[in-house]
Amino acid sequence: MRRFALIVILGAWAFHAAAQGPVRGGELPAPLPLFPPDNWWNADVTAAPADPNSTAFIGFIGPTRGLHPDFGGDSDEPSAPIYGMPYVTVPGSQPLVQVTFDYDEESDYAAPGRPPGYPIPEQAKTELRWIEGGLAGSDLNAGGDRHMLIVDRDNRMLYELYAARWTANHWEAGSGAIFPLDSNARRPDTWTSADAAGLAILPGLVRHDEVFGIGPIRHAFRVTLSRTNGYVFPASHRAGDTAGALPMGARLRLKGSKDISGFPEPLRRIFQAMKTYGLIVADNGSDMYVSGTYDTRWDNDVLNPAFAAIKAGDFEVVQLGWQPERARNGRARAVRH
Repeated sequence: MRRFALIVILGAWAFHAAAQGPVRGGELPAPLPLFPPDNWWNADVTAAPADPNSTAFIGFIGPTRGLHPDFGGDSDEPSAPIYGMPYVTVPGSQPLVQVTFDYDEESDYAAPGRPPGYPIPEQAKTELRWIEGGLAGSDLNAGGDRHMLIVDRDNRMLYELYAARWTANHWEAGSGAIFPLDSNARRPDTWTSADAAGLAILPGLVRHDEVFGIGPIRHAFRVTLSRTNGYVFPASHRAGDTAGALPMGARLRLKGSKDISGFPEPLRRIFQAMKTYGLIVADNGSDMYVSGTYDTRWDNDVLNPAFAAIKAGDFEVVQLGWQPERARNGRARAVRH
């Protein structure tokens, strides 16, 4: 009798999980962190060599430049009502819709083994807080990068869009990329993604559930710089050619000697991840802006001064193009979808 009751409970739970529709900031599918343990986002770079030009690169950024948390909750700006990037989880049954792209030759139209389209929730057309910046997809006043990040939690696929917008009868975007969560495949060389560097965005965000969790954060973070110069592994795309600047895909590592003991434990968790996994340059933007999720539980009165206390001069540059062992053995191959 007890076994029958357990089967009923498990069946009801499975039905509930399958029936659950789109969820903003929903639980991400295990195992975490996203992507395989030896993916570049999850690679421990504690022992990776520093680049010979590390000091010059840091000097180009400006050693006294402080970090800034590029995330938070709701803002008071009608043109951009949220801070940070929202993400959405959807079931495998979420309908796929066609998207037309400005950069169509470098965009993915279908996930491997799946029909064409992106599982964009219907609500994103007219409701706030589904797309970066916060405005609805149909809002003609929406500006900025307008990233939209969607995880198909059943098929374990990450769909990402840049400059997502709903027109009179269809979705458009600047570019789009689809990443199987169980793969280390890179974008083909010279291809962008929804990010300038050709990388996935979601795995590099600071997330509230990790910062206030019980274990260490086990991945690198996404960071922007105002000027860049070419690209190196793991990036696949350039968005600048400023001499002396870091390339897309470069990794900044918080020095092991930097004392972070005086920060509250959640902040120590963030800064320790910067020592162990680093910051990966993924887009042009404000210098040393670290990307994170939109979440109303963030307290920017705590985050802002803590981040500002960490300077660019507290970092060193990992040897450009450094790769985890598996990638060096040629298993992080590029694929076209």
